Amino acid sequence: MAKSTASLVFLFIFPLLLSSNNLGRNVKFAYGLEAQKSWCVAKPSSSDSTLENNIEYACSILGDCKMIQPGGSCFEPNNLLNHASLVMNQYYAFSGGNGWNCYFAGSGLIAVSDPSYDNCKYA
Repeated sequence: MAKSTASLVFLFIFPLLLSSNNLGRNVKFAYGLEAQKSWCVAKPSSSDSTLENNIEYACSILGDCKMIQPGGSCFEPNNLLNHASLVMNQYYAFSGGNGWNCYFAGSGLIAVSDPSYDNCKYA
């Protein structure tokens, strides 16, 4: 009975730890263990209209998407997939880094490798 109670407690506490507002930083657990960092990127099979909608939505929430405008640090390569991935990740980090913050109607993917490149740094 004690074993099942401990399992139930873990089942309810573990998601709370993961849902903390870590904004791209590692979550620290007991004994110095850390949760893996994650980033939100656009699914490569997404249509252009879906990517455009994702950019419009994320930028409306974030209020600043200069990084994907001409001259911005993440303008190149100039394509919808890269631009959408960047602002989707910014939104994901801004909103708490929870899996549901990367859903984007099924067009978002959680990545465990940092997608940053050149001068374009993902949050």
